[in-house]
Amino acid sequence: MWANVLAVALSLVAFIGGLKVMRRGLEGMAEGRLARFIERLAKTPTRGILTGTATTAILQSSAALTAITVGLVAGKSLTFRSGLGLILGANVGSTITPQMLNLNLWAIVLPSLGLGTVAVLTRRPSLRRPGEALIGFACIFIALQALKVSLHPLTTSAWFTHALAIAGGRIVLAMVVGCITSAIVQSSTAITILTMTMASAGLIPMTGAVAIVLGANVGTCLTSVIAAIGESRQAQQVALAHVILNVLGALAFLPFIGPFTTAVGLLSAQPAQLIANAHTVFNIVCTLLVWPFTRQFATMIERLLPDELHA
Repeated sequence: MWANVLAVALSLVAFIGGLKVMRRGLEGMAEGRLARFIERLAKTPTRGILTGTATTAILQSSAALTAITVGLVAGKSLTFRSGLGLILGANVGSTITPQMLNLNLWAIVLPSLGLGTVAVLTRRPSLRRPGEALIGFACIFIALQALKVSLHPLTTSAWFTHALAIAGGRIVLAMVVGCITSAIVQSSTAITILTMTMASAGLIPMTGAVAIVLGANVGTCLTSVIAAIGESRQAQQVALAHVILNVLGALAFLPFIGPFTTAVGLLSAQPAQLIANAHTVFNIVCTLLVWPFTRQFATMIERLLPDELHA
């Protein structure tokens, strides 16, 4: 049994590692132009939302984009209000990976691994970064399959299922668990995928699984908070906005998680797809609700955390 627990942990580590390798390859392909590209496109909140969505979908990490945003604002390349649009878009873009992993892409996983390995072994700079991106992509899917296999024997373990049932049956506790674990592993995507896998195995109830995913959205804010430590006040405003957006969104959905889960279940009854859909709907709804009031929200943040000149 403990061997299976270890296998689950190693599979999760491999999954996160695959995300990081793929992201490094994609960032390397941009050869340092990514920040300048974001800076040019995100001059208004609306353009920032679109840019943030697309960039996060490519990087497979909302945490990476929020850290970049904090850096751009700290360097005065972007204003706080333009950075706020990127944060809103990052939340939407983070939903792409869980949706993508529900597709049957195994036909291209092994070829991607093979081509990526050959590209890296050639040691040519022009091929190395694309090769890393392909290897990372393949590792994500292989780790996910290993995670499913590793979790299966645990479904017969009484203590494991009992512990998960307790956490999953208490919505607030489930949300806190999602928040803490996401903050620890620095990846809401990894926690979402793990939750999808456990729910598919029948280890946790659907409402508890959805609560964990909503909590994971809050936990991932830790990256932007860490990135803003010691930076300018506007950079800290970006981090504060990220935290408040995700906390308020999770708290707003908290009393309605049961009906929300039922409503999302109308789109698909498959546990993994239901959770991925809940993750997507939650982030899109939260972004759309704030979008028309971006200026007012920015003003509120600026009052909560004034610039040094006005403090």
